[in-house]
Amino acid sequence: MQVDDAYLGGERPGGKAGRVSENKVPFLTAVSLSEEGHPLRAKLSLVPGFTLKAIAEWAKNHLAPGSTVLSDGLACFNAVSEAGCDHQPTVVDGRKPKDLPEFKWVNTILGNLKTSLSGCCHSLAFRKYGNQYLAAFAYRFNRRFDLRTLNERLLVAAATCGPRSQRAIRAADVGC
Repeated sequence: MQVDDAYLGGERPGGKAGRVSENKVPFLTAVSLSEEGHPLRAKLSLVPGFTLKAIAEWAKNHLAPGSTVLSDGLACFNAVSEAGCDHQPTVVDGRKPKDLPEFKWVNTILGNLKTSLSGCCHSLAFRKYGNQYLAAFAYRFNRRFDLRTLNERLLVAAATCGPRSQRAIRAADVGC
């Protein structure tokens, strides 16, 4: 499995720059791979930050014990070992994604996510709706092998979800 940290959003004019920008929302991207090294499924999750505690909690909720986790060596990813995973860090040290074939799929998914979001909207409320944006992307990605039934499965999921108020639908942590 390949794991990487990323942010939704960007700097605002007159705002703080870099990772501390008030418009940036941290999230994790995890991609499970087949034995041949091809991507199978993706998990994109908002996290409160890139801390040992946040990553340990995420790993316990989303990773199977015994999984091998490849990361870019960010110190917080050492916390995946608390979930019983084997962590194999690769220190990136300023190298470009094209120079890191071991992270090909996680970088491809992050690029596709960015293109998808920038292609459909120009002003997004990442802090409020980030979970929905990431879940919609992951839903399509994880079901790409059987595109003929994608609309049918989406309709079934919507029909079995049950009634929700408009306020509940707009909430960031709604799940069916």
